[in-house]
Amino acid sequence: MKYFSYFFLLIPFIAASCGPKAPPYDASGYFEADEVIVSAQQSGELENFSVDEGRVLSENEVVGQIDVTIPRLQKEQTTASIAALRKKTAEPAEQTLLVERQLELLESKRAQQLREKTRTENLIKSDAATSKQLDDINAQIDQLDKQIGVARQEIRLNNSNISTQNRGILSERGPLEKSVELLQEQIEKGSIVNPVQGTVLARYALRGELMNPGKPLYKIASLDTLTLRAYVSGKQLARIKTGQPVQVRIEEGENGYKFYKGLISWISSTSEFTPKTIQTKDERANLVYAFKVLAKNDGYLKIGMYGEVLFNDPKNTDHK
Repeated sequence: MKYFSYFFLLIPFIAASCGPKAPPYDASGYFEADEVIVSAQQSGELENFSVDEGRVLSENEVVGQIDVTIPRLQKEQTTASIAALRKKTAEPAEQTLLVERQLELLESKRAQQLREKTRTENLIKSDAATSKQLDDINAQIDQLDKQIGVARQEIRLNNSNISTQNRGILSERGPLEKSVELLQEQIEKGSIVNPVQGTVLARYALRGELMNPGKPLYKIASLDTLTLRAYVSGKQLARIKTGQPVQVRIEEGENGYKFYKGLISWISSTSEFTPKTIQTKDERANLVYAFKVLAKNDGYLKIGMYGEVLFNDPKNTDHK
């Protein structure tokens, strides 16, 4: 009777030892993705923010707006200052118009005196005029030439002074235009633009909060393809290469597995000590090599989920 009781106590252990054996695997690790933390690029109140955890965002999608009233007003003020500079500049034509008209009058008188000189010279030949009359005409022509020269010099000097004055005024325009560009950049940075297509993993800000440059807003990652980071021993290293197709599996129910096609995308060139959370095929190895496997996600793969890699056909029992 005593031995019979011992037999029933051993039944669960006997049944467990006779149960189905887990299929072998070559390496194991955890799924990860390239996570991007999107931060604010401008100061101000978060006016609207349409980001929720689990939402799928497209690249370059505008998902929020930070209040940019201050830089917008500063831009308007700077633009008005540029317009005021234009009004301060003087037009040379307005100030030289009078001198130019005087010059035209002087040149007209000189032309008349030249004609009078020619007529007087002809009269002298016929003894109808005196040499003194010709000398007086030449003196008047000489006086007009001097006046014309002074008028032209005055026009050149006036234009030069106005140009110098305008250059001094317009020299302020360049820095103001650069300020407008800077303020426009600040205004544009008030729009929160999603940088990559993916799924929102976490949200760190709410509408109405005060933002500062660098403050995290949300975390996003593309979940279409996940990366399984696994480890192999030095003995297994010769069995893998980049671009090699493999099989990835995750647990699906009791003693069940779900398989995915994978592709080795990266293999570390240096060894490292075995991570505490990872068990490799050769548990005696102290140094292992990390490698990454890309697996297309059908929605069941999650970041941080445990996964196993099979270098050969999963039905092969020589893996482990």
